[in-house]
Amino acid sequence: MSVGILLLAIWLIMNGLPSFVRFVIPSKVMGLLALLAGILILVGR
Repeated sequence: MSVGILLLAIWLIMNGLPSFVRFVIPSKVMGLLALLAGILILVGR
């Protein structure tokens, strides 16, 4: 499994989790995860 796909999976889980559980994830953290996942997927790692 590539690191990009793993980061994408983490981002998707963290993005969907607040609808079920009350906690706040800083938007900068979510943006950074999405950016890293996108770059790594494009690079193919």
